[in-house]
Amino acid sequence: MEYGYVRVSTKEQNEDRQMVAMREFGIKDGNIVLDKQSGRDFERPGYRRLVCKLKAGDTLVIKSIDRLGRNYDEILEQWRLLTKEKQVDIIVLDMPLLDTRQGRDLTGVLITDIVLQLLSYVAQTEREFNRQRQTEGLAAAKAKGVHFGRKFKDRGENYEDIMAAWRRGEISGRAAAKELGVAHGTFQRWCKE
Repeated sequence: MEYGYVRVSTKEQNEDRQMVAMREFGIKDGNIVLDKQSGRDFERPGYRRLVCKLKAGDTLVIKSIDRLGRNYDEILEQWRLLTKEKQVDIIVLDMPLLDTRQGRDLTGVLITDIVLQLLSYVAQTEREFNRQRQTEGLAAAKAKGVHFGRKFKDRGENYEDIMAAWRRGEISGRAAAKELGVAHGTFQRWCKE
C-alpha cells in the first residue's frame, strides 16, 4: 500500500503544492494524510495515526525531507523506525537519492544515509535560522514602536474624569470599569500603567 504524508506548519498555509505532487505520483486521496502543525517534533495526530497504520512492504511518500520534520535527531530516528523496524519504504520526491526502494546494496544504503543526514541537518538548521530571523525581526519592529498582540482598547472620552473620580475614592474600581465599558481586570491594568 502507498501512503502520502503532507504537512504545513500552520492552518493558514496552503498544502496544495504537496497534494498535487502526491496525486501526480499516484497516491489516492484516501491514502494522503495531512497535518497542519509545526515540524519541530513528531507529536502530530495525522502522522501518529499513519505510523500505526503502516505495515512491512508499504511505501510512504513525502514531498521533501523537511515535510517529515525539522529536528535532525528525530528525523533520523523516524527514518530508522520506519525503514528498519517497520520495514516501510520511503520516497522523498524532491530528492530521488532518498528512495529506499532502490539501492538496497551496501553502497546504496550508505549513500541514502549520508544524504538523509545532510538533508536532516539542513532542515534543522533552517528551522533555527528562521527562529533567529523571527526574533531579530520582532526586536527591530518593537524598537520602531510596533505593537504586537491585541489592539489597545479605546479608553473613551471620559477616561480621565472617571480615573480622577476613582483616585479620589468617589467611585469603586468596578463602577469605574462599568462606566468605561471594560472588564474590571482591564481597568485594574490601566490603573497600574
